Amino acid sequence: MTNGKVAVITGGAHGIGKAVAESFRADGVTVHIIDKTLGDWFVGDVGDKDTLERFAKHVIEQSGHIDYLINNALPIMKGIDECSYEDFQYALSVGVTAPFYLTKLLMPVLSDGASIINISSSRDRMSQPKTESYTAAKGGIAALTHALAISLAGKARVNSISPGWIDTTDTEIIGADALQQPVGRVGTPEDIAEMVKFLCSDKAGFITGENICIDGGMTRQMIYHGEHGWTYNV
Repeated sequence: MTNGKVAVITGGAHGIGKAVAESFRADGVTVHIIDKTLGDWFVGDVGDKDTLERFAKHVIEQSGHIDYLINNALPIMKGIDECSYEDFQYALSVGVTAPFYLTKLLMPVLSDGASIINISSSRDRMSQPKTESYTAAKGGIAALTHALAISLAGKARVNSISPGWIDTTDTEIIGADALQQPVGRVGTPEDIAEMVKFLCSDKAGFITGENICIDGGMTRQMIYHGEHGWTYNV
């Protein structure tokens, strides 16, 4: 049985997107997914303008209104050495342009009090080497979030979530990989899905334009050679 609410999720076939979709469905929300993976959803690449337009048309024809839009599709990660101009443009198309354009396409059918959640990354504020395409896209979507929040004020709330290390393999990660995290474990897709559901709820009615980092505290700990067991190998 549905509750009349409608959610749209990009990249909803795996990982965080799948967990969000399953959580919404458990509450009776009708869910529309677009993903490149073949399955019982709209199959297509959000990096393509025509595909986004066809998907938006499909959603509007099927449901008529949208309550929740979750922009989750993952851009490619390539570093400056191997990333071509076309690779970088494609990463931005998936990670920044698609969330913007899909929001624009669906804006006329957003329900009053709708909620848009953009999935960024803790890489929007810190980096490893050779991650430029992904990091730039995630930084872009975090900034796009507060711009949309102001433009859509009174119509929809717009927030972003920056996940840290999220294990999507259903394996138990132990040892240093887990213990280095201040909370003592890596994250799960369900950790992010819970925050998505909260931000979409009336309980978060006073939150918009915000970015919430869910990373087990990793971005809050200072790391210096020789302290707390950390060693930099030259």
